[in-house]
Amino acid sequence: MNPLPLEKYAEEINLFQPFKPAAILLSSLQEREHVVDQLLAELKPTVDRWGNIQVTNYVEKRRLLHAALNMLEPQTLQPTSIGQLDGLLQAERQDRPIINSDQLAQSAPLEIGQTKVLMWQGDITTLKVDAIVNAANDRLLGCFQPLHSCIDNAIHTNAGVQLRDDCHTIMQKQAIPEPTGTAKITRAYNLPSRFVLHTVGPIVQGALTAKHVAALQSAYTSCLDLAAEVDGLRSVAFCCISTGVFGYPQDKASGTAFETVCNWLEQNPGRLDHVIFNVFTDQDRVLYGRLLR
Repeated sequence: MNPLPLEKYAEEINLFQPFKPAAILLSSLQEREHVVDQLLAELKPTVDRWGNIQVTNYVEKRRLLHAALNMLEPQTLQPTSIGQLDGLLQAERQDRPIINSDQLAQSAPLEIGQTKVLMWQGDITTLKVDAIVNAANDRLLGCFQPLHSCIDNAIHTNAGVQLRDDCHTIMQKQAIPEPTGTAKITRAYNLPSRFVLHTVGPIVQGALTAKHVAALQSAYTSCLDLAAEVDGLRSVAFCCISTGVFGYPQDKASGTAFETVCNWLEQNPGRLDHVIFNVFTDQDRVLYGRLLR
């Protein structure tokens, strides 16, 4: 059971208020570098933890800012700086190809009722969909390891600090770590998606057990149940929950994920327009490709 239902936190994080980033146009590299310099100046106490780091060009400065933001405690960046960061993230978003999930769904290999089910391999932070799923830890605040390559870090990094701030608000109100197999939802801020569903999958150390399987099923079902509570949320993209550092075997996870999602769609006909299994590795692409065939 989810210890903090949606109605207990949605208003506090303005969940249903559309995100409007500050109207800061960063059309040149010089403008971006100026913003990065200002943000690094504000984050100097965090940067100084690593000693006297010398950066000589924009790429190095941007990487240093990325690392510092990964380490930043929630609700510490000033509003003006948040607006500057939003402008930077929006400009960087324009540099990357945005993948429209509606177009992907046109060639979906499977339909369950009115819902199209498909797989897509790529960076989930470039996917324009109503909600993406984040494989979170039980603090729900993102990954605090600088430049770590996990999906949790990627989503928080590209969304902006407001994502961590919202998760902090939720966790303060909940007052306990997020239980395995449950989910929360926030706005997606500077991502192309509208929402992020945060769920904690099971950690597998050793042999896979029935408890692990039930927990993974619950993670997928909790995300879908929560998505169904939000009016206008018609599409969800799932990452491969628990298969990274959490150690769940990829072949077993894909089968459980696919079966759980399909069962939910059969029991909730017409609630979603499409569901995407977002994969990153070639192994997962092969596994889900077989299931969809």
